[in-house]
Amino acid sequence: MRISGLSNSSILGNLAKNKRKLIPIPNGTIPDPKGQDLDFVNVAYSHLIHSDWEKLEKLSSGFTPFRFKHVLLKMKKDYVLSYELYKWVQLKNPTFHNLETHSMILHVLTKHRKFKSSQLIMKDILNSSSVDLPFKLFEAILYSYRLCDSCPAVFDALFKTHAHMKKFRNATATFCQMKDYGFLPTIESCNAFMSSLHSLNREDIVLTFYGEIRRCRISPNTYTMNMVIYAHCKMGNMDKAIEVFQDMASMCLFPTVASHNILISAYCNKGLLTSAIKLKALMEKNGLKPDSVTYNTLINGFCKQKKMHDANKVFSEMKGVNVSPNTVTYNSLINGYSQLGNSEKGYELYEEMINIGVKADLLTYNALILGFCKEGKTKKAALAVKELDKQNFVPNSSTFAALILGQCTRKNSERAFELYRSMIRSGCHPNSNTYEILISSFCHNQDFDGAIQVLREMLGRNITPASTILSELCNGLCEKGNENLAVKLRNEVEARSRG
Repeated sequence: MRISGLSNSSILGNLAKNKRKLIPIPNGTIPDPKGQDLDFVNVAYSHLIHSDWEKLEKLSSGFTPFRFKHVLLKMKKDYVLSYELYKWVQLKNPTFHNLETHSMILHVLTKHRKFKSSQLIMKDILNSSSVDLPFKLFEAILYSYRLCDSCPAVFDALFKTHAHMKKFRNATATFCQMKDYGFLPTIESCNAFMSSLHSLNREDIVLTFYGEIRRCRISPNTYTMNMVIYAHCKMGNMDKAIEVFQDMASMCLFPTVASHNILISAYCNKGLLTSAIKLKALMEKNGLKPDSVTYNTLINGFCKQKKMHDANKVFSEMKGVNVSPNTVTYNSLINGYSQLGNSEKGYELYEEMINIGVKADLLTYNALILGFCKEGKTKKAALAVKELDKQNFVPNSSTFAALILGQCTRKNSERAFELYRSMIRSGCHPNSNTYEILISSFCHNQDFDGAIQVLREMLGRNITPASTILSELCNGLCEKGNENLAVKLRNEVEARSRG
């Protein structure tokens, strides 16, 4: 997989470079203004410091990038006025600024810690489609660095901007160039880079970059370590995640509630609920109070394993310590009971959440509908769908899948197929489970033409049926004396699965 045009190996390779000696920062200069240029600069500067924009307006046609740079150099200590001039000139002529004038205002703003404004300018510049623009921008900032008496924050802002824009190739290149000249990003900017990588599930690069942070002796903070723990968990390396968690104290960093929640979630995802509960107890022993995320994670973990008694114990404790249940809490419980075929308990929880002012969402209604449909209570499911519509939620694939299941449970395969058609028209995509439920329903009703039609639609979407479903259809055809058709269908499915 490539991200922003750069392969994983390229990123790792770039990070491994830069073992050479530091490169001296160049002394960029611009010629002094003379004659008319000098007069213009002095007059414009005078108008600016007196905020006489009316007089400055008369000079607007005489502004050139050269004159602008000298005016900016004279007033660089006043970042407010400098920024106003920058924007004023741009308003007069949107194509006026070049990389040199851009870089100079970036120096002024970042030196005065106006990072939001500087990053907005950087984003506007970098949104250009020019491939080599990021390199040229770095170069322009570098060459005007000493001229503007700047500070390293300007490079940090550039690195952070690339990270926020998810331009990982540019961020990596900037990081390496910064190291070349002896600049290092702040840990906050490194965190922004790692966070952006997490959003694209690139935990491998997160961990590589963390190693580079440590080699550069950039001190990580708790947020950094939480991302490292999360990366190890996501990659299935729980032992390493626990090791990092335990090593935080040696770095004078102490696990927060969020740190514990990451590990608790990983334990729950692996079905290690006893370990998750033990970690929660350790968290409390260390004086940290579990929050709604902690409780919701545990409740969901127990619900997924159909341990509703344990889920309810956690739910009761949550309410007992005044941690308010939210939509996520109730959705987990309602879905847990629905999966077990206890729609009555699920509906009780739905009424409870509405009564205490917790808002239901689409997932809530889908869980209710599933519970009703599993028990063949299609009328109640229809009422839930009406409530869903009343709340302006749009049914999704899960909604339709549940409704199809309900009709199939009642052996009403024709109605189920109508719902399937509505599902397709709505732009929702059935999964293999929905197709297989439909095929099985048609088979139970001895409607093998309908089952074959569904199978062909399934194959048309490049979804291969489970062997059990295919056997059910083929055995039914054989019992009806259609052995040839059964063999033909089996061969067709096998040929597609091989292809």
